[in-house]
Amino acid sequence: MGSSMDVDSEAILGWTRVAVLVLCMGWAAWFDHKERRVANEHWVVWSKPILFIWTLDLLIQNPHWSVWLTASALVAYASGSVLGRPTIRDAQQGNRMDQVVFVWYFVSIVGLLVAALRFSTVHPLDVLVGDASSEATLWWSYIGALFTLFVIDLAWRLRFIHGGADAKALMWVTLLFPSWAEVPLLSTESMDEIVLHLPPSLSLLIWGGFLFILIPLILLIRNIFTGSIRSFSDLSMAWMALSIPLASVHGRHVWILSDTMALPSGETVVHHQRRAPRRTPSEEELMEQIRRLEELGTERIWVSLKLPLLLFLFPAILPLVMIGDPMATLLPLLLP
Repeated sequence: MGSSMDVDSEAILGWTRVAVLVLCMGWAAWFDHKERRVANEHWVVWSKPILFIWTLDLLIQNPHWSVWLTASALVAYASGSVLGRPTIRDAQQGNRMDQVVFVWYFVSIVGLLVAALRFSTVHPLDVLVGDASSEATLWWSYIGALFTLFVIDLAWRLRFIHGGADAKALMWVTLLFPSWAEVPLLSTESMDEIVLHLPPSLSLLIWGGFLFILIPLILLIRNIFTGSIRSFSDLSMAWMALSIPLASVHGRHVWILSDTMALPSGETVVHHQRRAPRRTPSEEELMEQIRRLEELGTERIWVSLKLPLLLFLFPAILPLVMIGDPMATLLPLLLP
């Protein structure tokens, strides 16, 4: 009876996490698409369901208090990307918020160290093969999530992940799914074939990258249907850019690839670049570029779409839940 209830509780919490994931990421993707930014308040608000679910999960599993504080350490680390890091100077000057956060950090670190001593005899390989206790497995999953948060944070600061919203989204997903144990997979066949898996948040990033590969095909199809391909030069642009009316470029999140160019003969023609500019033009530069094109009577131009990563992370939820780790699916196909 107890085992059945545990399974039911895990399933309910698992699908609740998925529902929260869909709602939060869908809303964030919409904000990023419309405004090209996602306010920090969004991640703060949607962290509350995570804390509620974590509390229920830990109450059901009833681990040692140090495991609770290890979970607190994850939230404390991730909060820095949204709330910022406290400074000793501000804390000494009486900033109450910084003082509270420092106490939070200290208590979480103490719990983390106590848990490390408590589970020091448990090897990570024991966890991977299923020989560790449920409590040790839970703690090590939190340590793995903490390392994942560090990797995402480092990638953001080194500009491997350019968008702040993208990094915060991946950190948020890491908190929602610290390990695959919290993901209610529809199929576990490929996941069962290998022991070591990528974290769920990084798997979501890779699935989003696979969807990114479809962009050239989508652009080509859209350009064909709009009748924008009339020459070989157009065909060479059609899979990397979109042809739109010049009059509709205002207010759109795009880089203009078309511009005027003076030939040695003195004639001025329209020239199309194949790469977006390294530096985003100012509003004045953009208006001047549009004016030059209008003077030549240009009606349609080629543009490169500014596509935020969140637009690809949102639909990537489907393969994440259906299949799991993409590497678990691809490695058996690549290795004999």
